[in-house]
Amino acid sequence: MYSHRPVHRIAIVGTGTIGASWATHYLARGFDVTATDPAPHAEAALRSYVDAAWDAATTLGLENGAAPDRLRFTADMREAVADADFVQENAPERPELKVRLFADLDDAAPQGAIIASSSSSITMSVMQAECRHPERTVIGHPFNPPHIVPLVEVVGGTKTAPETIRDAMSFYASIGKRPVHLKKEIPGHVANRLQAALYREVVYLIEQGVLDVADSDDAVSWGPGLRWGVMGPNLLWHLGGGEGGIQHFMDTLMPQMATALWPTLGDPEFTPELKEKIVNGVLDEADGHSIDELAAERDTMLFGLLAVRARQMAPGPRIATESQLA
Repeated sequence: MYSHRPVHRIAIVGTGTIGASWATHYLARGFDVTATDPAPHAEAALRSYVDAAWDAATTLGLENGAAPDRLRFTADMREAVADADFVQENAPERPELKVRLFADLDDAAPQGAIIASSSSSITMSVMQAECRHPERTVIGHPFNPPHIVPLVEVVGGTKTAPETIRDAMSFYASIGKRPVHLKKEIPGHVANRLQAALYREVVYLIEQGVLDVADSDDAVSWGPGLRWGVMGPNLLWHLGGGEGGIQHFMDTLMPQMATALWPTLGDPEFTPELKEKIVNGVLDEADGHSIDELAAERDTMLFGLLAVRARQMAPGPRIATESQLA
């Protein structure tokens, strides 16, 4: 039976935006982190990212001993994973590259180390194809940026051991993530598919002239988006069913949605004109603010929401009082 090592040392393979954000999170949780990437100037870019993100990590809370100087970098991948207890891979999304890389990681990483991939589109069944020990490989796909957003989608390949999935889920939960177990492999996993489904309808409504870009963003973020920030759609429909809850919703309201609304949802034709319309609309909505300024605004609001959710999940009554929300 497969048994994983206790996790003390993390290896980050690939230090682009996702890898650098993962490195920040693991450092903030008090781990020793060794990172590797073959790109020129990768170390400087990684350390710059961690330094810039450390204020956010501090706001969310640091474990005892957490420090950016516990980050080590090497261009040698085999050296980076040689003593790792958990490997987080973040290489470019190219199947042939991932297959070769996972075979090499499997050969170099210690026995009992879990090898997880942040891949958003390539399945683990593909990546583990040439591994000698594919039972320890698993998808651990984060939601960007990983050092702030808790979601991690965990899904194994056809040769992944159930114990690997169990241990990866347990490990991610222990470091403050919110892991969800996908019981089947599916392109794009789950969260990206949900985003794509909503955005297809947003694009359709813009294409049809129903509303402009800024109003479409407001329609999401000031309406259902506020509710989705605290509860998922199934539980919200339970509330929407009133006294009868989800059963009443499914009996009386769901049939109308399925028969009257779903068939009218759009399938837009993504023309150059539509693309230009969206680009111009977004730039107007941004109103001259830089990407960094908008990201800082987003993150500040996320910190507030995460703080409220953390208080809600603390031991004690589930329903917040007015003073708790103040």
